Amino acid sequence: MLKGNRVGLRARHDEDVPILQTELGSDALITARATGQPWRPFTPDSKEAPFVVGDAKDEVVHFSIVDLDGDALVGTANLWGIDKHARSAHIGMGLLPSARGKGYSTEVVAVLCHYGFVVHGLHRLQIETLADNAPMLRAAERNGFAREGVLRDSSWVMGEFLDEVILGLLAEDWKPDAA
Repeated sequence: MLKGNRVGLRARHDEDVPILQTELGSDALITARATGQPWRPFTPDSKEAPFVVGDAKDEVVHFSIVDLDGDALVGTANLWGIDKHARSAHIGMGLLPSARGKGYSTEVVAVLCHYGFVVHGLHRLQIETLADNAPMLRAAERNGFAREGVLRDSSWVMGEFLDEVILGLLAEDWKPDAA
C-alpha cells in the first residue's frame, strides 16, 4: 500500500467493486463527467463493469483509495496511459460522494505523483479534467501542476459540450511536500 497522511492507495479488492459500482458507476452524470463516455448500466456482478480490474497491464495501474483511519473505502484512483518510452502517464481519480469535500483529492494526487515519479521513474504526469471541476483543479495546482491549455468544447457530457483543462507536472518541478 502507498500511504499519505490520511489516505492509502491499495490494490482493488473484489469487495470494493460493488461499492464503487453503486456509489460511482450507477450515477449517469458522474460517470459521463469522469470518463467522457456515455453512461451504460452494469449489473453488480458484471465482469465488464468499469471498476473490475482484470489482468495487470503495463499501461494502467488501478488503486482503491482508503481512509487510513479505519481502512474505509473512499474512492478509486489510477495511473493510466503509461508510456514507458516517453516516461509519461495520466492521473485519474474518483471519490465516493460521502468522501468529497474532506481534502482527500490533494493527498491522493500527491501519492500518485510519488508513485509515478519515484516508483515508475516517470518524467511527466498529466491530468485532464473538466473546466468546472474546481476540486480537481485545486488538488492538481496544490501539487505543482501547471495549466497547459484548454480544449474548448471537447467533452460531450449529458447533452452539452464542456471545456477540458490540461495540467502537467515534470519530475524536475515536483516538490514532494508541496501539497
